[in-house]
Amino acid sequence: MTALMWIQVLTHIFLFVLGLVIGSFLNVVIHRFPRRESLIRPRSSCIHCKTALQVSDLFPLFSFIALRGRCRYCGARISRRYPLVELLSALIFIFCHVSYGFSPFFFKYAVFFSILLVISFIDLDESIIPNRLVLLLLLWSIAWQFLYPEVPLTGATLGLLAGGGLFFLIAVLSKGGMGGGDIKLMAVLGFAVGCPLVFVVFLLAFILGAAVGVALLIYRNKMRHDPLPFAPFLALAFFISVFWGWQIWYWYTLYL
Repeated sequence: MTALMWIQVLTHIFLFVLGLVIGSFLNVVIHRFPRRESLIRPRSSCIHCKTALQVSDLFPLFSFIALRGRCRYCGARISRRYPLVELLSALIFIFCHVSYGFSPFFFKYAVFFSILLVISFIDLDESIIPNRLVLLLLLWSIAWQFLYPEVPLTGATLGLLAGGGLFFLIAVLSKGGMGGGDIKLMAVLGFAVGCPLVFVVFLLAFILGAAVGVALLIYRNKMRHDPLPFAPFLALAFFISVFWGWQIWYWYTLYL
């Protein structure tokens, strides 16, 4: 291997470990933020036996593997969500670096996707999308609109209005089938990607949601009228649109 290849490998290892550490903190945010608890104190503890975790218990992902997914103190199973969030966080950091290097956009999207990761799992756990996190995403997007704009302000504004407006219309027509948090989140994502990519996010989110919904019905994990948290589908649709949105848009307008 050349020196450059070694540097790339070591960089990705560093980013992977950094992403795991950030993901460990995101797990704390996911658990404590909806409960309005401090994100700093007290120290993390087992949710079953309440024993404070030691440093050796807190190595992201590796502690879970070493303990075989069980608490060291009471033997209770540790939710697989914890290593999943850590792994997804690590992959976000690596993917952003592969796509943007260490440019400002690496920092922009590493933070943006991390916040979306938190929102997605809070929605899965609690069926809510915290307004404060959606506002944080909006402020983050506005800041980058002035620092390093990727989308003209007019396009971003149209994206916000189109995204929020479409979801608001769905909520009205379905008489509450779409929650207020989903409407606000879609509006912010529309501002971030602008118009016309907001329509790519919209279509992808519903395609992904429909596919998962049908799969859950087939396996009888959900009844037909059970609510399906939509933030994860919006987050994944936004992720896809950031990197491949224009290719999808051109293909759609060309062939359909």
